[in-house]
Amino acid sequence: MSHVKAGGSSKNNRNNAGPRLGVKRFGGQTVNTGEVLVRQTGSTKVAGPGTFLSKNFTIHAAQAGVVSFQKVKKGKFTGKTVTRTQVSVTTAA
Repeated sequence: MSHVKAGGSSKNNRNNAGPRLGVKRFGGQTVNTGEVLVRQTGSTKVAGPGTFLSKNFTIHAAQAGVVSFQKVKKGKFTGKTVTRTQVSVTTAA
């Protein structure tokens, strides 16, 4: 027979930091190449011209310029269209 008691489960492992999601650079701000514009879970905001989407859905600036936000219609796989916010960077002239 075994002489080790049952291990049980740990109940004190819930004290972790929040993910710090959200918009990091707002409309009208100037940014450099590679800066983080939006950190998000899932594609709630879509990447427009001058930006790119990384593996964890973070939107980065692909070029230096000014950040802007627009509402766009995005088609889903089912054919339904939904309104999304598009983040874009235009070069400062």
